[in-house]
Amino acid sequence: MVQNMSRALVEVQGLGKRFDVSSPWLNRVLAREPKRYLSAVESVDFVIEKGTTFALVGESGSGKSTIAKMLVGLMPPSTGRVVIDGVDLMQADALEQNQLRRRIQMIFQDPYASLNPRWRIDEIIGEPVLAFEPEISRRDRSRRVAELLEQVGLSATDAHRYPHEFSGGQRQRIGIARALASKPELIVCDEPTSALDVSVQAQVLNLMRDLQTELGLTYLFITHDLSVVRYMADAIGVLYLGSLVESAPASSLFDTPQHPYTRMLLEAAPRLDGFGRQHQPPAGEIPDPINRPSGCFYHPRCPFVTPKCAQEQPLQRSMGQAQVACHEVERLPVYHPGQVIEPSVSN
Repeated sequence: MVQNMSRALVEVQGLGKRFDVSSPWLNRVLAREPKRYLSAVESVDFVIEKGTTFALVGESGSGKSTIAKMLVGLMPPSTGRVVIDGVDLMQADALEQNQLRRRIQMIFQDPYASLNPRWRIDEIIGEPVLAFEPEISRRDRSRRVAELLEQVGLSATDAHRYPHEFSGGQRQRIGIARALASKPELIVCDEPTSALDVSVQAQVLNLMRDLQTELGLTYLFITHDLSVVRYMADAIGVLYLGSLVESAPASSLFDTPQHPYTRMLLEAAPRLDGFGRQHQPPAGEIPDPINRPSGCFYHPRCPFVTPKCAQEQPLQRSMGQAQVACHEVERLPVYHPGQVIEPSVSN
């Protein structure tokens, strides 16, 4: 068994991403409109220790997948840095980038869209092997593909079949085998089980945990499913409108969530003991990311809002084991699962 090493493999510092969503130049001139920008991610910081799983959670549109793409180098950040094992991903030279890309792989959300339907499985899994080991012989490559298929619970004889001959869970196993082909250290998992049935989800998650223990893998897990997070994550970051509002060890976050948005997510999640329990349904919707609210982005939906919340953006502060961006966090009532949330701070 590969032992976890207690040092950072990934350091994300002040990460931000803006997209130009302006109308074409002539349209803007005729309508006298300024340029418009969408801030998908703003000033995000987190660290992932080697051999651990860090999960990013939040509603759709919170910036999770954008962060994933920047972490693997598919998209350059507008601000901030992604540091992999001491090397800045955007400042690295060509040789360093090539070495880093071998150490970072990605598992995609849709197992039906992420595999080339015209390629056999041995070509899909063998492509990254050939890319990083161009001198490898055809026989050794076939042997490596067979080993990878068996490692993810499939048969070596599946190598000559096509993706359409497999179920969704089997296709995701093939995606995992492809990610393992370059012998990576970090795997970014972008909603890897959201398109699968619940029973199949459990099989895939168990496989990923076993591989992590066996190979010492480090995961960044992108998901909106809190049950998956509870099972997989060592630490969690909660995103809202592109900003990290709370980060904490998994046990701490589920037992004593600090930020009102984290509490809302936990209350909205299905529970086995939830029959007949009272809770306040999620209020409002995520604001327009092009015209975000002033101050704390969450204040239009927060039951504990004060005038300060609408005027000043909160800074991260320590609360127990958590880092929380909330002006009123020290005065919030103690969290009890299923409790109806009532404002308890003066406006």
